Amino acid sequence: MLEKNVLLNGRTILITGVAGFIGANLAKRLLKEAPGVKLVGIDNMNTYYDVHLKEERLKELSSFSSFVFIKGDIADKSTIDQLFTKYSPSVVVNLAAQAGVRYSITNPDAYIASNLIGFYNILEACRHSYDHDQTGVEHLVYASSSSVYGSNKKVPYSTDDKVDNPVSLYAATKKSNELLAHAYSKLYNIPSTGLRFFTVYGPAGRPDMAYFGFTDKLVKGETIKIFNYGNCKRDFTYIDDIIEGIIRVMQHAPERSKGEDNLPIPPYKIYNIGNNNPENLLDFVTILQEELVCAGVLPTNYDFEVHKELVPMQPGDVPVTYADTTPLEQDFGFKPSTSLREGLKMFAQWYKCYKTKYSPVL
Repeated sequence: MLEKNVLLNGRTILITGVAGFIGANLAKRLLKEAPGVKLVGIDNMNTYYDVHLKEERLKELSSFSSFVFIKGDIADKSTIDQLFTKYSPSVVVNLAAQAGVRYSITNPDAYIASNLIGFYNILEACRHSYDHDQTGVEHLVYASSSSVYGSNKKVPYSTDDKVDNPVSLYAATKKSNELLAHAYSKLYNIPSTGLRFFTVYGPAGRPDMAYFGFTDKLVKGETIKIFNYGNCKRDFTYIDDIIEGIIRVMQHAPERSKGEDNLPIPPYKIYNIGNNNPENLLDFVTILQEELVCAGVLPTNYDFEVHKELVPMQPGDVPVTYADTTPLEQDFGFKPSTSLREGLKMFAQWYKCYKTKYSPVL
C-alpha cells in the first residue's frame, strides 16, 4: 500500500461541482471528518436536472462554518483565477462537468465549455499556483469516466487498456481530460490523479440516471424503456464507496521525480473506481421495483410488466461496463463492496422522503 503524503486536516480544499451528487457527498464527508479543513466549493447551478436537489445539498453543506460556496462557472477563466488567488487551495478535486452520454449528442456545446475549457482553466490555475516559489497545489484529483473504454471487448476494463475509440462526445471529453492532465503533469510537475467512475448511484443522486428516472416514471404510471432489450450490464457503484475511494486517493499524490533528460517524469496516475461486479439491467430493474415496494414508494400490487418496454441500444451506449479495480486495491487497500440491493434499498428509502417533501414538484 502507498503511504499518505498529502494531509487533509487543516488544509484548504477546492471542490468544483460541489452541488453535484459526488461533489456534495465528498464535501460533507470532509467537513465532518477532516479537522480544521476549509472547504471551498464552486458550482454553476445549471438546470440540467432539478435544481431543488442541488439546493438541498448546498443547504446541508452551508450548516458547516468552514464551508465557502461560490456560484460560478469553471469555464470562466477570471472566476477560477480569482478563486485560486484568494483561497490558494492545497488540494483540488475537479468534479464539475457536463454529464450524460445521450445529452452530449444533442447539446455538444455544454460539454466543450465545461469538460474541456473548464478543465483547462483548472489546469492553468494549478500551474500558476507554483509561481513565485509558492507551494501551490499538492494534488489535483479529477473525475474521468468508465465511458472512455468505449466499446472495448476485453473485460474487465483495465487502466492499462487502450482507450482511443470513444463512442460519444462525453467520452471523448473525458479522455481529453486525461491527456491534458498528463501533459500538464509532464510540463509543470503537477501531481494529478484521474478517477474513472463506474455508474455511480445512491440517495439524492442524478435524476437522469436510470434508477432515478425509472422510479420517477413508475411513480407517475409511465412506461420505462430498457435499452438493448435488457442485454446490458453495468458496474453499479454506490456513492459511499466512490467517496471512500476519492478520499483515500486524495491523500497520496503521485511522487515527483526526474528522468534521464532531467525533465519531470509525469506525477500522474489513473484508477478505476467500480464495484467489480457488473449487473444485468433486467436484474437491476427487478431489484429496484422490489425495494420501491418495500419502501412504500409503490403499492404491493403494482403491475411492473405493463410499465416495461424493451428497446434497441441507443447511440453512444455500450453493452457492458466492468471495472478492474486491482490497482486501487493494491495501492490503497480499498475495494467498493456495497451490494446493489443494499444500495437500491437506501435509495428507495430516501426517495420515499423526497417524494413526500416535493410531491407538488414530482
